[in-house]
Amino acid sequence: MQDSLVEYGARRVIITITAILCALLEIVDTTIVNVALNEMKGNLGATLSEVGWVITAYAIGNVIIVPMTSWLSQQFGRRNYFAASIIIFTVFSFLCGNATNIWELVFFRLMQGIGGGALLVTSQTIITESYPIEKRSMAQAIYGLGVIIGPTLGPPLGGYIVDNYSWPFIFYINIPIGIVATLLTLQFVRSPKYADKKSASEVDWLGIFLLAITVGSLQYILEKGHEDDWFESKVITTLALTSFFGLIFFIWRELTCEHPIVELRVLKNGNLRIGTVMSFILGFGLYGSTFIVPLYTQSVLGWTALQSGALMIPAALTTAFMMPIIAKLINRGVKQQLLVALGFFIFFIYSFWGYKILTPDTGKDAFFWMLIMRGAGLGLLFIPITSLSLSTLKGPQIGQGAAFTGMMRQLGGSFGVAAITTFISNKSMFYRSDLVSKLDSNSLMVQQRLASLKAGFMAKGMTPDQALSAAYKVLDFSVSKQSAVLSYMDVFLYLGLIFLFCIPFILLVKERKGGETIDLSEAMH
Repeated sequence: MQDSLVEYGARRVIITITAILCALLEIVDTTIVNVALNEMKGNLGATLSEVGWVITAYAIGNVIIVPMTSWLSQQFGRRNYFAASIIIFTVFSFLCGNATNIWELVFFRLMQGIGGGALLVTSQTIITESYPIEKRSMAQAIYGLGVIIGPTLGPPLGGYIVDNYSWPFIFYINIPIGIVATLLTLQFVRSPKYADKKSASEVDWLGIFLLAITVGSLQYILEKGHEDDWFESKVITTLALTSFFGLIFFIWRELTCEHPIVELRVLKNGNLRIGTVMSFILGFGLYGSTFIVPLYTQSVLGWTALQSGALMIPAALTTAFMMPIIAKLINRGVKQQLLVALGFFIFFIYSFWGYKILTPDTGKDAFFWMLIMRGAGLGLLFIPITSLSLSTLKGPQIGQGAAFTGMMRQLGGSFGVAAITTFISNKSMFYRSDLVSKLDSNSLMVQQRLASLKAGFMAKGMTPDQALSAAYKVLDFSVSKQSAVLSYMDVFLYLGLIFLFCIPFILLVKERKGGETIDLSEAMH
């Protein structure tokens, strides 16, 4: 890295705040709409599967742009590209709030995702380059705060806005922040000198096209597969083949092209390879658990969006508290492998704890310490995985490596959410039929339960027929609820086992010669 990019004093503080604001804008917007989907559905006259596209389109835009950020920064200069991304994000946030029908909103969300995807990787690069080498781990900690806290802030913030205002305001709140961030970027952020700007004729257009259809198709499959019953759907099957062949052609193109849009050769680095896999698992755990806890508390326990979002706040604060401590430990020479292994183990404890406490009426207090464990686990994972991935890279490779780990974290999250939804749905059906088969209408207990329910409804003035029908409905509801709880328990158990299974692999990661664990001092272009 050129030393000229290291900043000091107030200037560094301003650059750091700008970059974190942008990272937060991007990530909060990934989860903030989840709680507003019902409002949008009613307001725009859309079906449930149509309104699901509001989330899907944003994720597709994100995943397509992330691998290209390193290259785009070189083309246009980092400051210009970063400022343009914030402007695109802000303008389309305004348009999202003004959308008059569902497909307008979906298109604006896709464009907002394309603007937003760049914010994440570029803000990481800017923060890292603004700090001198000895403070790099602290820089990763500051950036990590935004990435970990963002998904947690989304649902309670969205819940509050939807309860007190209306859904367009979840997009409008981005506008003042976006304007301030743009002005600060243009004023304070500097670009490194790039030697190899490409002319339009040298641009890898075929690579861009192959990347867009490969990752776009894959993201669609992950977001919509469950709804469309996976490979029973022609669209999903076609896109799966498109994604598979697109990936093969994309890899061939990038390895043979003189000016590739994504530099795949950087994956020859062993630490980066392991880091990208670990980033995928981190995304799986981070977004999977951010998705499953609110889903369980809202669908099974009947909480509001605001209540279930607020439940996640202590865990996010724990992560925030852990980050600087972890950064100091890395600076003092504690091996990142050990921290990641410990993080995975704590995540296993959190998941196993979840498996043990879930019931059809788990109280709020039961979640508190379990979620604190989740916060501690995430704190131990984020910085060590990021710095391990980039620790043995030099020069422009660092920016390319950051783009890979960023993309894999996003894809891990999408895989996690897709796998969890499908798993819960299949397991619920399995448990439901299992429980129903055990409900023998000749059993004395079942008859007594029905009789007492029927008597209760008749006491409320129902006829015997109505009362019996209502009693069967109550029984059916409790079977459904019980089968849902059992399937959530399984999700927690299997998530925990995945993390436990990763521990031996992370301990095999190589150290750099001379005991250096991290050197992000090279140009992070």
